[in-house]
Amino acid sequence: MCIISENNCAIITFVVFYNYMKLKRKIHQYTAVFEPDESGKGYTVVIPALQGCISEGDTFEEALKNIEEAAALYLEVKKKEKQRIPTERTGIFIAPIQIKI
Repeated sequence: MCIISENNCAIITFVVFYNYMKLKRKIHQYTAVFEPDESGKGYTVVIPALQGCISEGDTFEEALKNIEEAAALYLEVKKKEKQRIPTERTGIFIAPIQIKI
């Protein structure tokens, strides 16, 4: 909901769009896998497409925020070192499996 007038909202939107174009940043999308930790009070999270990109948090929200930050830093290093930015293959399926031992 916008508390200020519609004209001011349009200006804010324009500024955000202008800054986006000025920075020329591309948005990348990845799948993050959240796993409850052994205590049941937090989460460990990995992004399989970004090898070694792992984080954690005491809540789901904190783990999500932390993995977004970790992924951004991971990609910034790749870009700075002029390495290929990993992409996620399309058609990924995540499903539980059962193994008899």
